[in-house]
Formats: sequence, C-alpha cells, structure tokens
Amino acid sequence: MTVQSPPNTAGAAPAVARRFLRPGHPGLVLTAILTAQLMVVLDATIVNIALQDIKGALHFSPAGLSWVVNAYTLTFGGLLLLGARAGDLLGRKRVFLAGIALFALASLAGGFAQNPGELLTARAIQGIGGALASPSALALLMTMFPGTRERTRAIGLYTAVSIGGAAVGLIAGGMLSEWASWRWVLFVNVPIGLALLVIARPVLIETPRRSGHFDLLGALTSTLGMTALVYGFVHAASDGWSNAGTIGSFAAGLVLLAAFIRTESRAESPITPLRLFADRNRASAYLARLLLVAGMMGMFFFLTQLLRGVLGYSDLKTGFAFLPLTVMVFLGSQLSSRGLVERFGEKVVMVGGITLSTTGMALLTQLNEHSGYLALVVPLLIFGAGNGLAFVPLTTAALDGVAPEDSGAASGLVNVMQQVGGSLGLSVLVTVFGTASSNAADNLRPGLSAAEAARHVFVAGAHSAFWAASVFLLATWLLVAFAIRRRPAAPDVDYTDAELEAELQAVLAE
Repeated sequence: MTVQSPPNTAGAAPAVARRFLRPGHPGLVLTAILTAQLMVVLDATIVNIALQDIKGALHFSPAGLSWVVNAYTLTFGGLLLLGARAGDLLGRKRVFLAGIALFALASLAGGFAQNPGELLTARAIQGIGGALASPSALALLMTMFPGTRERTRAIGLYTAVSIGGAAVGLIAGGMLSEWASWRWVLFVNVPIGLALLVIARPVLIETPRRSGHFDLLGALTSTLGMTALVYGFVHAASDGWSNAGTIGSFAAGLVLLAAFIRTESRAESPITPLRLFADRNRASAYLARLLLVAGMMGMFFFLTQLLRGVLGYSDLKTGFAFLPLTVMVFLGSQLSSRGLVERFGEKVVMVGGITLSTTGMALLTQLNEHSGYLALVVPLLIFGAGNGLAFVPLTTAALDGVAPEDSGAASGLVNVMQQVGGSLGLSVLVTVFGTASSNAADNLRPGLSAAEAARHVFVAGAHSAFWAASVFLLATWLLVAFAIRRRPAAPDVDYTDAELEAELQAVLAE
C-alpha cells in the first residue's frame, strides 16, 4: 500500500491573505474608507457623553471643559483644506495612512492623560490626523469606484455611515464610559486604527503626486486666529471681559485673521480662495451653516451634562436619549434630498427646516431639575427634523455656481464652516453659561443643600445657553430668509466627481 504524503500547506495561508488583500479589492477598499469615516465622525460626539467623568477625573473647570471638544474641532476644521491639498500633492493613500496613524497614536496618548494639558494636546493632534485622513478617504472613494452603479452604492453607504456616526458615537460613548472607563472613548480608536492600517496599506491604490505649493501660512493664521478668538470667549467666562488675557486673546485673533485674509488674497495657491465669498447666496449659505452648527454643538455640550449631572441619567441612558434626534436627522435629510427641494425649492426647505430647529432649541429652555424624558424627546425630534431638512439645501446653495477649479476648496469649506462654527459657538455659549450660573450662585435662596444648589446653578446657566443657541438659530433663519435669493431650478445634469464629493459634506454635520 502506498502512503501519500500530506499536502504542503505551509504557504497556503499567506497566499490566501495576499489574494484577499490584493490592491483594489473593492470590498476591502470600501470597508477601510467607511471605517475611517466612522472613526473621524464618531470622535466628534463620543467624548460628549464622557465629559462629566473627564471633568471629575482630570479636574477641569466648567469653562475649560469645552476645550475637550474645541481642541479637536478647531484643528480638524482649521487644517482640513490643508489636508486635502496634501493628499493632492503627496498622494492620497500616503496622506490617508499618515492621518490614521497619527489619529490612533493621539488617541492612545489621550487615553493615558493625567492632566488637562495632556488630554487637550492629544485631542488637538487627533484633529490633525482627522484633517489628513478625512478628505483623502473621500477622494479615494471617488477615485476607486469610477462606475456609476458602484459609485452610487459606495456613496450611499458613506452617507449612511456619516449620518449614523453621531448616534454611534453617543451610544458607544455611553457604553464605554459606563462599562469600562471614560478613557476607553479614546482607547477604542487604537485597535480600529491599527486594523485600518493593516487592511488599507495593501488594498488602497496610490494616486500620483502633483506639483504645487502648500499654503502653510494661510492654514496657520486661520487656525491660530480662530483658536485665539475661542480662547478669548472661554477666558471671559472665567476671568471676565476686562481681563488682560481676554482682551489680548481677542486682539491676537483679529490680527491673525486679518493676516489670513491678506495671505489668501496674495497666495499663489490659497487654501481658501476669497472669490468663493463673492456670490451672495454662497457666502450666506456658508455663514448660515456656521451659525446653525454653533447652536447645535452647544446643545450637545450642555444637554449631555444636564442629563448626567442634574437629571441623574447614566452614561448609557444619556447616549440612547439622543437616538430620536439622529433618526429624525436621517429621515429629514432623505425627505429633503428626495423630493422636497425639487418640489418647493431650496430656500423654502431651508426656511422651514431652520424654523423647526429654532422651535426645538427654544423648547429645551423649559427643561428643569424635575423634567421627564417626554420634555426632552419632543424638542429633540423637532430639532432633528429641522436640521435634516436644512442641511442638504444649505450645502447645495454653498456649491451652486462654483468654478471647476474651485470645487474642491468650496466643498472643503463647507466642512470647515461646520467645525469652526461648532468651536466658536460653543465658546460663546460657555461664556453665556458662566455669566448666568455666577449670577444664579449669588442669588440662591436659603435652605438649599449643596447638591440642590449645584443643580439649580447649572440649570440656570444651561437655560441661558439654550436661549443663546436659539438666538444663533434665529440669526440663521433671518440670514436665509432675507439674504439668500431664490434661483430658478437648473436642468438635470450628471454630477462630476467634485460635485459628488461636495454633496457628501452635508452629512458630516449630523
């Protein structure tokens, strides 16, 4: 009898891995891009649920706590256009991988932070990583799915991930904070980032390098200028408007932003071509987006703390409390893009959506120490529906009539306005909150326990912050109603790559 030798399988596993991780594998390309987008979008909200725990663990002041959010959004928004430019010039795969690696390393460092300075530094570096990875991910998706059917499917999945990222962030933040520690809202990015690097490196195809210039001065002056203004508002909340540090911060911010405008007017390849603001509708749409997100970010910041610190919700319950808002944002955006804009026009849908958002925000001012979930869920449903309706036509108005050579900068600027609006709006609302809570603390009625007094002071400050956020939204309504002109409907045309990329920016605000 002949005995057969067993088959040689030593090289079978590597061969299968090589075949599975081949360059351009459509399933893995899409998985890598969607995972990266989810990680970046999720990180803007996942920290909100853990703010109360972070405040206690690292001894943040009430005003300083806002920097846990702002450190990320300022660097992410301020350097986003520079990140997109880096992808164009250096190769999008290379820049994407560098951004993911930097994001994961910063998340690891942030999870081990022992004081506010270490955490804020890590959050700022996370923002830089996000600014490198996010635009390159979207550009790679457009490049690697050239077919109409494949691209439509990929864009649909990308949109769903971007919209769902906010809800995933809030729920995941609640689960991680309650079942493990607040540090895991940062640590969770490390295994995701490592898996992304392992998968993306062999399957993504590099884009060719191009010659050109980096507008480093424009990126630095705009980012540092906005940071100085935000610092001025936050500093005013704790030290007053007449404080030398407050005045100096505002002065530095204005000087730096003036230098930014001067730089952009003379730069050979500006990251923000000033001609984009020459069109009245487009400039109004940019400003309206900034104001709308300013109110929304403040709502997230103060409402999560009110639920946790005043109403006694657990981290997990707080995360799930926001789920109705995200569902309504998704439904509203679908209604807006699939019929309402075409039937009624962009301006009508924008005005209607912002009316709902303003109403929902105003209703939040009625929350108090004894509010039940019904008092919360109704304004969240109204606010979510309004934002969902408004964001799609706002994006379209911001991109209407843009020259082909400016389409990338115009679409990137949509996201920049969103991130900067969130940072600037939150800093203003923190100042309003600080003033109102200080006044409430000075006028407490006698007989309150320390816990009751703390809850009363916070609610008084949150009420004022919600009213100020309502003013942001009212200003948005006025801007859209009176500054944006109705334009005749354009004939149906096929979207270019840049226009498709730009439309996707709308979902990043949720």
